[in-house]
Amino acid sequence: MEKKKIINDPVYGFITFRSDLVFDLLEHPFFQRLRHIRQIGLSEMVYPGATHSRFHHALGAMHLMGKVLDNLRTKGVGISQQEFEAAQAAILLHDIGHGPFSHALEETLLPGLHHESLSYLFMQDLNRAMGGRLELAMKIFRNSYSRKFFHQLVSSQLDIDRLDYLQRDSFYSGVVEGTIGVDRIIAMLDVQDDQLVVEENGIYSIENFLHARRLMYWQLYLHKTAVSAERMLVNLIRRAQYLCQSGQHLPASAALTTFLSRTYTLDEFKSQRELLKQFGQLDDRDIWGGLKAWQDHRDPILSELSKALLHRQLFQIKLSQAPISKSMVEKVKRAVGKSRQLLQREARYLFSHGTVTNEAYVAERQGIAIKMKDGRLLDIAQASDLPSIKAISKIVKKNYLCWPKNVSL
Repeated sequence: MEKKKIINDPVYGFITFRSDLVFDLLEHPFFQRLRHIRQIGLSEMVYPGATHSRFHHALGAMHLMGKVLDNLRTKGVGISQQEFEAAQAAILLHDIGHGPFSHALEETLLPGLHHESLSYLFMQDLNRAMGGRLELAMKIFRNSYSRKFFHQLVSSQLDIDRLDYLQRDSFYSGVVEGTIGVDRIIAMLDVQDDQLVVEENGIYSIENFLHARRLMYWQLYLHKTAVSAERMLVNLIRRAQYLCQSGQHLPASAALTTFLSRTYTLDEFKSQRELLKQFGQLDDRDIWGGLKAWQDHRDPILSELSKALLHRQLFQIKLSQAPISKSMVEKVKRAVGKSRQLLQREARYLFSHGTVTNEAYVAERQGIAIKMKDGRLLDIAQASDLPSIKAISKIVKKNYLCWPKNVSL
């Protein structure tokens, strides 16, 4: 009975645990680590309230999975207790492979490794430790279970992950445009021919969901100030890696030192359990601890970037739909090098340029199916009478260029 706990969530109220397996996963150190990884990285630089963790998000997603499965049962969808438990376990663990600052550092600390691959490795490790109790959850996660709608609930364009993070990130950041009707969407979900569908009466809720997702990307996830802070962090870690791999001593935790010293492949993670264990000890605190130690480092680039992030002295940023010209990039590089008396190859750490992408809805992928009252299944882009839904089906890209504010061009 000790495992029948209740957690008070600020978004949904009381969350309960219906199985010993889910509670055992919650208690494991790999999962507890998510308390110390922010859900939306450096967005708190823009929205001070956006300090919630991936631990919050995973609990919320697990709770919503239970509500969805309960609703489907009322509509005659047969769901066994084993499937119920496995689906909740799969969504609880879907983000367990995220590292510190999540997507921002995937390209530096773990280039070529996606968090989904690491999540699955963690699930395999937990499954061994728990006597095979995660077998079905793992099948659902990797889409090898025969009943495909379970995987859609974990990963699709209308999955539980998105339902929770839009609602939660909107709540904590204060970006009200991200508010969606979660309860209404859940009530409208059904299964037809082993596919997750939305009843026609729920079409307006789905339209609002897609619009909210689009707005949240521009106003929160891809806010230009957050992009600037993220690129600074990426450059800082690249500089730290360069120095560490050149033989210089950098004060850092053992876990962070492991991944600064060299890069690792997925095969190495699979064959070296100790490597996964090291990664399972890495969180945002390792990075912030590094910045505090590196702000006084003798390397001027590492020191400047560390101080700037700690004190929120962020790069100015130019964001536009038009491509950034090569001449403009070169102009910034020369100005940075001259200002800091750096070689051109070193100046690259103090500016950044690239592209950000907003994919609110991609109709070419497995779309969101609307079950019309006459029984037909239509993609939301065809079922909706709003031309804006078809418009946001197109991928939108914006280009950015950022550099220190005290560097004049």
